Amino acid sequence: MNPDLSLTAMSARYDNADVLQDISLDIPAGQSVALLGRNGAGKTSLLHSLFNMGPQWRGQIRIKGQEVANWPTHRIARLGMALVPQGRGRFPTLTVAESLRLSGLARRMRADDAWTLERIYTTMPRLFERRQSSCAALSGGERQLLALARALLTQSSILLLDEPSEGLAPMTIEDTLLPQLQQLRREGITVLLAEQNLSLALRLADRALLLGHGQLVYDGCAEQLRQNSDLLHRHLGI
Repeated sequence: MNPDLSLTAMSARYDNADVLQDISLDIPAGQSVALLGRNGAGKTSLLHSLFNMGPQWRGQIRIKGQEVANWPTHRIARLGMALVPQGRGRFPTLTVAESLRLSGLARRMRADDAWTLERIYTTMPRLFERRQSSCAALSGGERQLLALARALLTQSSILLLDEPSEGLAPMTIEDTLLPQLQQLRREGITVLLAEQNLSLALRLADRALLLGHGQLVYDGCAEQLRQNSDLLHRHLGI
C-alpha cells in the first residue's frame, strides 16, 4: 500500500536561498507525526511544498501515490489533504456559521461525510455557541477551533497543521486544543504537525521529524527524541 505522503530527495529554495536539502521520508496512513525545528528550520516551507505553494522545489513528492509536481494547489487538495495554516487564516467579515458552510463547499465527493456541520457543533460546542459571531470577534482558541473545523469539513484524511498552539495560553492549549488534536489521532487521520511547543507535539505524535539547517537530522520514535537531550539542545536549544 502506498504511504499517504512520500518525499524522495526533496530540496526547496526561495530565490537563491536553500531552505530544505535532500529530504526523504514516508508517512503511512493514520500516523501522527511531529515536525520539529527552530524558527527558520524549514517546517512551514516543507508543508507549503506539499501543496506546491511557496518555495521552488525539486525531487519527488507523492500524495496517496500520486506524483504532484506541477499540480495546482486545488488539485492536490482534492486528493484529500488540508492545511490548517499558521495564523489561523480566516474571513473576518463572515460569521462562524458562514465560514463553516463555505468550507463544506470544498469537501471531497464521498457517499458518507465523516464530518458534518452537526458533528462539528457537537464535537466543538464552543463554535455552536459562537456560530452567529463574526470571525473577527473570536478569541485565539476559538479561531484555532474554527480553522481545524474548516479543514475537517473538507473530509480530508490528511491534515497538515502549522503551529496550531502559537499565541495560545497554556490553559487554552490544554483544555481546548489538545483534546481536539487527540481526537484526530483516534479518528485515524494522518497528521503532520509542525510545532514549536515540544511537549504538545510529542504528546500527540507517534513519530518525530527534526529539521536542522534545512536537513532531516532525526526521524524516529517521538518518545526516544524526548529522551535525547543532546539532540534537543543542539537543534532546539532545549
